[in-house]
Amino acid sequence: MTSPNRTKTNLADTLQQFSKQYIRQYQDIHSHLPTIEQDDEWPSPCEVSLENKKVRGAGISTGLVFWQPVNIEQELDFDNVESALELVLHSDIKTYFTTLYSESLDATCEEGGLSLLFAWNKEDFQRLQENLIGHILMKQRLKQAETIFFAVTDEEDMIISIANDTGAVWVERVGCVPHKKLADSLAQFISKLIPLVE
Repeated sequence: MTSPNRTKTNLADTLQQFSKQYIRQYQDIHSHLPTIEQDDEWPSPCEVSLENKKVRGAGISTGLVFWQPVNIEQELDFDNVESALELVLHSDIKTYFTTLYSESLDATCEEGGLSLLFAWNKEDFQRLQENLIGHILMKQRLKQAETIFFAVTDEEDMIISIANDTGAVWVERVGCVPHKKLADSLAQFISKLIPLVE
């Protein structure tokens, strides 16, 4: 049997590998890191200062900042969420959201396109927790098994989530019971994704 720590390491490694693959592919196409509009009131450890990079000829306009996924160094946890819901969250979802700070990362799987969701900074992590609480309370109100979303799809009301009891990855329509199983685990699902860079 696989130990919880081993599973956590596998998922964290898989996430880090995917994020590096995404950035490599982005740089191969664009010759620089991804950019995002700079917001002084919403800083992130993901931001890479333009002053530290050679941008001559890269066509980067002012007001933009380079970014890349970074490992979360401080301890983040879901204790407040679990306490508020009186529910223990699946360890995979806790590992997923406490491994990387990042802008969303686009990818494709057999079912089509999706965007993996991450926290941009510590404040965003708190906002994410509030959204997860809202989602789980909705599932409980509808008397459905708890799921936790971690990605959105090309279809507006379709999300990708894990079943809290098993850790399996499913597609579900918002407010409905999950209808298609995609993988037995989050690590297995992410290992099959292909970065989608435009």
